Amino acid sequence: MNADVGIRRLGDRALLADLPDLETVLAARDALAASRPHGVEDVVPAARTVAVLFDPQRVSLDAARTWFQRALGDLVGHGRPTSDPAGSEVVIDVVYDGEDLAEAARLVGVSVDELVRKHAAERWRVAFDGFAPGFGYLVADGDWFEVPRRSSPRTNVPAGAVALAGGFSGVYPREGPGGWQLIGRTDAPLWRPRSSPPALLAPGTAVRFRAVDALAPDSAAPAAAAAPAPPGPAAAASVAAAPSITVLRAGPQLLIEDLGRVGSASIGAGRSGALDRGALRLANRLVGNPEGAAGLEVVVGAELRFEQPTWFAVTGARGVLRVGGHPIESDAAVHADAGDVLSLGMADHGLRYVIALRGGVDAPLELASASTDLGARLGPAPLTDGDAIVIGAGTASGIPAVDALTVWSPPDDEVDVHVVPGPREDWFARDSVEAFYDTEWEVTQASNRVGMRLRSPRGVSLDRAERVAATELASEPMVPGAIQVPPSGEPTVLLADGPVTGGYPVIAVVTDADLDLFAQLRPGQRLRFRHAR
Repeated sequence: MNADVGIRRLGDRALLADLPDLETVLAARDALAASRPHGVEDVVPAARTVAVLFDPQRVSLDAARTWFQRALGDLVGHGRPTSDPAGSEVVIDVVYDGEDLAEAARLVGVSVDELVRKHAAERWRVAFDGFAPGFGYLVADGDWFEVPRRSSPRTNVPAGAVALAGGFSGVYPREGPGGWQLIGRTDAPLWRPRSSPPALLAPGTAVRFRAVDALAPDSAAPAAAAAPAPPGPAAAASVAAAPSITVLRAGPQLLIEDLGRVGSASIGAGRSGALDRGALRLANRLVGNPEGAAGLEVVVGAELRFEQPTWFAVTGARGVLRVGGHPIESDAAVHADAGDVLSLGMADHGLRYVIALRGGVDAPLELASASTDLGARLGPAPLTDGDAIVIGAGTASGIPAVDALTVWSPPDDEVDVHVVPGPREDWFARDSVEAFYDTEWEVTQASNRVGMRLRSPRGVSLDRAERVAATELASEPMVPGAIQVPPSGEPTVLLADGPVTGGYPVIAVVTDADLDLFAQLRPGQRLRFRHAR
């Protein structure tokens, strides 16, 4: 194998390699994870691709690419690899009564009894995790069927649903949408954020399904017992001497966020964290915190009452801010007395306020982060009226002068966003690639922390090239900033709470330096994509 073949950039913090088949992916995952150098944060496998995520401040793009090329060249250059199936084995009890069981059997041309018998007789392995934390893509050691996905995905699949799609089996760890064929159910605890590893079905794990008539309380193996869930903010406050802050009005979305999670994409947990990282860093510096201390992210507005004297700073969006009824400035450290109420009015410029509290927000950690991930349902629950917020003791320095810091204001006009060509740019017709850069795109209402959907006021649609128009992309690794293009032809920019794998081709990836812009773009605002230099 030529070491240069099949390696593509996935933005400016990741590389993606196309590999011949899933067996090669599994072998590559093990080899890369065992030899990864300083600065490589994660190795993320998928159906026929593997990505390495790296920190460009600790390892250069060229150095990461050289290591990646060498490791894959050594691996693939010595014949067909096989991954080691040895390791832990999990037995999962299943009641085979899924809504799609009869249809799945019909699609593969066997009886229901035969499908159940074969599914339970197979020895499965977790090839990779994705879609949601704890969702393992399982492959059979023996021959298995290709099962088409549902033509219309369900808006809600229950937690514990056992399902089939393509050549994979899987178990939904939580309730949510999904398009796989449901053949059964289990109550095995699939995601245990305080365990190690947190995913019951971690990559490399062997799995056997056991057909049962009913689920017993101890249906999962003892090693799979669920760890107690970490307390949310209100529960944490109940054990403190007194709440530091009381939420009087949470508004549409009041979240606890830090700088996110690193190194957990391989088990299905994305980065998450503050959408406007620069605003969080600035706010924390203003009150003397470490830049990554947990703060608050507010959409539209909120009211908070200080129960003790507190230094705080508000950054990000611009709007009317008041403490005790008196106006205050953004981007400045402000002192509040006990009983003072901070009121954040609807933003006039930008969309999201960021609030840092001196000492940081004290919240339970999941995968080393206090961030609320709305897509994966990790971290503290969104705050609601009456919740208590506890301030920690994580100060790093005194309160600096505001003029020593960089202050940035959210743009109101058209924004230029710099991108790196995506790993699947060649899936699109040349005219569509040109239109992607020439079009003035508009932010739609269908946007949140998971992703931002764009539209063209002129009706531009990005079409695939003829040679791949009917081809379905196998699930492959995604990163924040990846711009997917679904069949509608309208791009969607994945953001911090986006999935770690996806099945739509990525035409470009937003540079890390420009990604914070998407935290403050409002519905109706326009943007253009520009090639990064």
